[in-house]
Amino acid sequence: MTSSRSYAEFYISESEAMLAARTRAADLGCVPTGSGAGAALRFLAAAIGAKSVVEVGTGAGVSALHLFAGMVPDGIVTSIDVESENLRAAKAAFADAGIAPARARLINGRGLEVLPRLTDGAYDLVHIDGARSEYPHYLVEALRLLRPGGIVVIDDALGNDRVSDPTQRDAETVAIRETGRLMREDENLVPVLIPLSGGVLAAVKLR
Repeated sequence: MTSSRSYAEFYISESEAMLAARTRAADLGCVPTGSGAGAALRFLAAAIGAKSVVEVGTGAGVSALHLFAGMVPDGIVTSIDVESENLRAAKAAFADAGIAPARARLINGRGLEVLPRLTDGAYDLVHIDGARSEYPHYLVEALRLLRPGGIVVIDDALGNDRVSDPTQRDAETVAIRETGRLMREDENLVPVLIPLSGGVLAAVKLR
């Protein structure tokens, strides 16, 4: 990482609650959203005054803490994770940060099984950080769930710098690359790729 990229990555400092959540993530062996990507989530949530957010991939709650920090004071995050231990760690993180329990709707399950049960057009922002091989399917669900003017955010959009290399053809890299292509070519989306953390790909839904 160049010095400029490092400076950008850690430009916004994180709270003690977020740092504690990162420690829990390390203990659980899950990879949390990077500092730069977290700052981008907070910025995007604040920019649209997000009240209702859904994310796939709770981890230890790091990304949700960033989202809460940018959302309106009574905003609700619906977070989905297949690992119950991750959800328990996230609850602890939210308690550390003083987030009211009613603001966090934690669902234990696979994203592709839970997302279809959520309401069309009911969300301001959808954050995708689940199984990379399922990214294109998550995107379809995200666009259904978003209201016009809502934002979809893809975490790890550069896939450890593999997405930009056309010779890399493993299933996860291909799926992330395909998701980026779908977002870029969708005339109903205004996308941007931000090279923070593992890459943040975000798009505004026009209609």
